Amino acid sequence: MEISIETTQHTQFVDITDRIQAELDKFPKAKNASSLAIFVPHTTAGITINEHADPDVVADIITALDKLVPWRASYRHTEGNSAAHIKAVLTGSSVTVPLRDGRLQLGTWQGIYFCEFDGPRQRRVRLCL
Repeated sequence: MEISIETTQHTQFVDITDRIQAELDKFPKAKNASSLAIFVPHTTAGITINEHADPDVVADIITALDKLVPWRASYRHTEGNSAAHIKAVLTGSSVTVPLRDGRLQLGTWQGIYFCEFDGPRQRRVRLCL
């Protein structure tokens, strides 16, 4: 399974929780699976699970990452997007979520975020049962 994401900003966290659940709902075998691996096949994007009730949390994460890894620094990578690569390393390229009867078993306040660090771009997220 795979979902496409079109980001609209240079740095953007896109809540994809509902889209992932909608994909799971299309596959009957998801009801018997115990977990879902979510993988981002990009080197300047990541995936994370965090609070999705208060948008200020995402804004704070983006601000902290920008302070930790500024866009302009003495990077050697000539494409000019080293900061995006480093932020992707920090967020990671995959997460695993438990399933029960085909439903994501996230905590009350948790959501799954696609993390764009070099947008806007057309991206993909792979879902593996």
